[in-house]
Amino acid sequence: MDTTVADTLIGTTIDGRYRITGRVARGGMATVYRATDERLGRTVALKIIHPSQATNVHFVDRFTDEAKTIARLTHPNVVAVYDQGRHQGLPYLVMEFVQGKTLRDLLAQRRKLTAVEALAILEQMLAAIAAAHRAGLVHRDVKPENVLVAEAPSGGSADLVDAVVKVADFGLARAIEASTVDESGQLMATVAYVAPELVQAGQADARTDVYSAGIVLYEMLTGQVPYDGADPVEVAWQHVDNDVPPPSRTVPGLPRALDELVARATKRNPSERPTDAGRLLTEVQAVRDGLGGINLQTAMMPQVPGRPADATTIVPAVPAIDATALVPPVPGGFHQPGAQRPPWARLPEQGGAAPRPTAYGRGAADPRGREGFFSDRRRVTLVSLLAVIVLVVIGSTWWVTSGRYTDAPTLVGLPKANAEAAAKQAGFGVFYADPGQYSPTVPKDSVVSQNPGPGEKVVKGDTLTLILSLGPEVHPVPDVSGQEAAAAKASIEELGLKYKEVKGAYSDTVPEGVVISTNPKVGTELKPGDTVTVTLSKGRAPITVPNLVGLNVNDARAQLQRAGLTALERTKDSNEPADQVLAQTPKAGTGVEKNAEITLDVSKGPPLVTVPDVNNQPCGQAEQTLKGLGLQVQVNNLNPLNPNAGVHQQNPGPNAQVPPGSGAQITCF
Repeated sequence: MDTTVADTLIGTTIDGRYRITGRVARGGMATVYRATDERLGRTVALKIIHPSQATNVHFVDRFTDEAKTIARLTHPNVVAVYDQGRHQGLPYLVMEFVQGKTLRDLLAQRRKLTAVEALAILEQMLAAIAAAHRAGLVHRDVKPENVLVAEAPSGGSADLVDAVVKVADFGLARAIEASTVDESGQLMATVAYVAPELVQAGQADARTDVYSAGIVLYEMLTGQVPYDGADPVEVAWQHVDNDVPPPSRTVPGLPRALDELVARATKRNPSERPTDAGRLLTEVQAVRDGLGGINLQTAMMPQVPGRPADATTIVPAVPAIDATALVPPVPGGFHQPGAQRPPWARLPEQGGAAPRPTAYGRGAADPRGREGFFSDRRRVTLVSLLAVIVLVVIGSTWWVTSGRYTDAPTLVGLPKANAEAAAKQAGFGVFYADPGQYSPTVPKDSVVSQNPGPGEKVVKGDTLTLILSLGPEVHPVPDVSGQEAAAAKASIEELGLKYKEVKGAYSDTVPEGVVISTNPKVGTELKPGDTVTVTLSKGRAPITVPNLVGLNVNDARAQLQRAGLTALERTKDSNEPADQVLAQTPKAGTGVEKNAEITLDVSKGPPLVTVPDVNNQPCGQAEQTLKGLGLQVQVNNLNPLNPNAGVHQQNPGPNAQVPPGSGAQITCF
């Protein structure tokens, strides 16, 4: 089936600029397309995230932030990132398009590479990874699928020694890592290359990339990875439990130097590996220069007298090389120009081939007049040359094994600034491994450990890897309100805290099984092992409270009794009629349990009016006084012809309390 026909993005123009012309590859997290940047007129690679990942906010934010960081990483062996954006809600990256194949494709075609080719590819890989380590980035997913082998600068030669190697997906593995965990919480990384510390603790630093690069070298030399199995978890734990076997066990005849190089890079203890890719690159270049231009695999066996030549019989080209003794390039006819390091990978101190010593011709005149002079002269020259070679070997061995090393300073316990000053004074650089390490004894931002350790041998001027203390390990109680129980438990236990549920409570707003509250409160700092108690919702209560406001209290009581609820009354002053329900708690429509108490605010009626004493007051004045209090006044004037007649009787009497609007009578004569 033609997959390009079914892919709806083919022919689409992204952001009005990138026109997709074909699909290159599809992975578990994203698909890579070939596209044309119509603004600049160049071919680019466009990597767009799958829709299934777009809903993971953490993944998307991490992907975008780290893409910006990688875009600032400029190196000829790093696949450049040009742009990033979103298309229909899906994040994408625009990267350099490399015309060539992945290292995985090459291994599938050829199964394995020669030692010269493997070291040449590894050097460029490590150069790229070292640039990332200097910028504080860790790749986390070094494998053949992320190594691109472009056409050689000489024009597509099949010789991989001259090919240009580029490493892709720097740092993006951290974003992917958050989305590659199965339901049991196990890391589902590329297990064939995963470092032991990632399996055991889920933590990675520059030494993790060193381990993966060592596995890639092993695969290039042997055509297979050291561990295999049907279960990814089983394969991952083999990295923890076993040492990587020497490549020569699978491919007899490989020099010991290559076995030792693989062993150094793949030590199970990270502190025993090279501290970063730059350190490993130095060792790889030293091994390659020490082995010189000799074919590191095999050479044709010379014909033995009395034995027919067999062109298929091969023996090692040179005696087995001890990894502890590096020798200079072999002079004379043993040097093979085809294995010379290409210009872009040549060490700064590496020069051209040493000039060969000149011998006198066979027929030259003897200055001393003796026929044996030339034979003696050649013998002296040969002995001198051998002596020089021996001195160079001894000097090189001393320099590689002892001369260039010194003791690492003690930086553990020093504050960050003091550690940097001490390292600088001793002539070392520093690299901070991320993340730090919690410590109950070492103050925050002080050095809790270093690699190499105090007093260990280290190359002069090398970089020391430091881990800073995060202080005592405490974690704030996370806000899990509104999360389901399983998600809340995962969030709490991820911080090393214990999870506990208590009997739930009814809620009209929080669905059943969802967190209502925590104890201690959100933000409270706890030590690992402390308990967070979670209250879950039981959902809406079974009985709905009726609306009782405005009813007479007797009617309200009757409704509550029929619903299986209990009335709790409290009276309040009000202008409303007495015994009328003014308010209720909980409000109407709320869900409650059976026999729940419903509080009713009941009116006591309007406040009472105190009747004043109007006796002996003029009749008209008394009438106005009582009306002013809101009473209905009835006047009985027995002497209507006397407007100033006084009040001689009043009802209600003085100081009586009556409701507003009540009637009052006064008698005047």
